[in-house]
Amino acid sequence: MSLAKLSHARLTILFVLAPVVLVPGQYVDGHTMAALQNRARELSREQLASLAGRARKAGVKTSVLLREGYAADQIVRACRSTKADLVVLGTHGRRGLPKFFLGSVADRVVATAPCAVLTVRGR
Repeated sequence: MSLAKLSHARLTILFVLAPVVLVPGQYVDGHTMAALQNRARELSREQLASLAGRARKAGVKTSVLLREGYAADQIVRACRSTKADLVVLGTHGRRGLPKFFLGSVADRVVATAPCAVLTVRGR
C-alpha cells in the first residue's frame, strides 16, 4: 500500500481461492461442498473489501479481484489482464522438503510473470 501511495499507482488486491482437495477415501456431498465454497468466497470478498477500504482511506486508488484456481496461474493471468507493472507477493520462505512438497507460488510467479515481481517475506 505504501509503495502504491508513494508512486501514485493504482493498487489491485488479488486473492486466489485454491481448488478444494479431498484426501482419498473422504466424501463430501455436493450440497456441503457448494456451501463450503460459497462461504469461502463470502469470507474472501469481506477480507478484500476490508483491505480495499484501508487502502482507499490512505488515499490509494484501489480495485479488488477474486479468482479461483491455482495461485501462480491466476496471479500471472491477473497481471496480464490488468496490465500490471509490478506484482508484490508475500512468501512463506519455505526451504527443503516443505518447499519440495508444497511448491513455491512465488517461484512460479517470478519465472512466468510478464512484469517485475517483488517478493516480501512474511513475519
